[in-house]
Amino acid sequence: MADTNPTVRSSRLINTCPVFYGWVILVASTIGVVLTSPGQTYAISAFIDSFIEDLGVSRSLVSTLYTVGSLAGSFALPFVGRQIDLRGPRYVATIVCVLLGLTCIYMGFLKNALMLGIGFCLLRMLGQGSLSMVCRIVINQWWSRRRGMAIGITGVVSSLFGSGSFPALIKWLIPRYGWRMSYGLLGGLVIAVMGPVSLFLFRDRPEDYGLLPDGGASDGSGDQLPLEEDNWTLDEAIRTPAFWLVSAGLSAMSALGTGMTFHFFSIFADAGLSTAATASIFIPIAAARAIVQLGGGFLIDRIPIRLVLGVSLLMLAGVMVTIPRVSAVEIALAIGVVMGIRTGLQQLVSGVVWARFFGRRYLGTITGVTSTIGVASSALGSMPLGIARDWMGSYTPVLTWLAVIPVVIALLNFAFGKQPVREQKSESPIPE
Repeated sequence: MADTNPTVRSSRLINTCPVFYGWVILVASTIGVVLTSPGQTYAISAFIDSFIEDLGVSRSLVSTLYTVGSLAGSFALPFVGRQIDLRGPRYVATIVCVLLGLTCIYMGFLKNALMLGIGFCLLRMLGQGSLSMVCRIVINQWWSRRRGMAIGITGVVSSLFGSGSFPALIKWLIPRYGWRMSYGLLGGLVIAVMGPVSLFLFRDRPEDYGLLPDGGASDGSGDQLPLEEDNWTLDEAIRTPAFWLVSAGLSAMSALGTGMTFHFFSIFADAGLSTAATASIFIPIAAARAIVQLGGGFLIDRIPIRLVLGVSLLMLAGVMVTIPRVSAVEIALAIGVVMGIRTGLQQLVSGVVWARFFGRRYLGTITGVTSTIGVASSALGSMPLGIARDWMGSYTPVLTWLAVIPVVIALLNFAFGKQPVREQKSESPIPE
């Protein structure tokens, strides 16, 4: 892996910024995370019934296409991660957001199942995978000691304006403009907003401009890192138990959480809830997620990752057992609060863990691999639930059986998921 250019760059925008430029990065990246929504499961799920009715396909087939498309799209993420390390987040984010917008426009021209599968592949690769990854990486590059705080702020905003708003927005757009035009409008929004934001506001590592994360000044070499930061290569990282335990935990939550979100409207329809009532459940999910990320963003810089991850996994198991047995709207809203708390904890962990455990130098390469694992895992959740619903007429058995998985992984993380430390180091920056 080639090192970054040791020559300090000059940027008029950074030099004239009245505050630490990391705040601008945080705002720009947060906008990007919100605009990954058209490629996220919570937004795609709002179109599922339209796909089934208009294209004449079954729920099982849509679920299978989503699985295959997500798996295929995930294989591009290691390449994207390497490009972030080599070319910088500004270059990558600009290209990715334009391609994501064009993919949304393409979704409005779907004619058959093959085109739908291709669309799923591109949406997951570009939205849930690439744009989300590059936005979080650039935050991690500009924030170190207050990384949890920065990720928490992003999580709050994306909860309120992403998962909390986009499903309702889509359900409002479809009756008025049709699902095809609605997807095209989302694509235009991504290009018109995120294109200029990434091109004009994103910048590479603060060291490249004579700064340090959190607002410090470097020695002018362009290559100074915080003294406590330990940078691991990908080969070194994958040899640690923590890499695989955290990956397993995040992957289980991605798979099972995505599966439930993908069939969200169908699960609650089986319980007798209307589409409008189901869409309203995203509000407590978003509110609880925002509150957790606001407070948890400060706490996660001070407590062990394995504890937060384990609690989130146990909460997921509880939701999986409970959600198909909902009997009233009030219970569904309460479950939404628990889902929001769990999702908030998960996103805090995924947002900070790799930079904290393995440093920032090779963060793109490492995150590219972990994102592949995560996106590929998320692909596996929708298919078994869709098939179970078509074959058994209910989501209850499969969700109950699968709830064992997060429980087991949680216990393993509690026991063995400590932050990795090189042999020559005597203590971890986070108390275990």
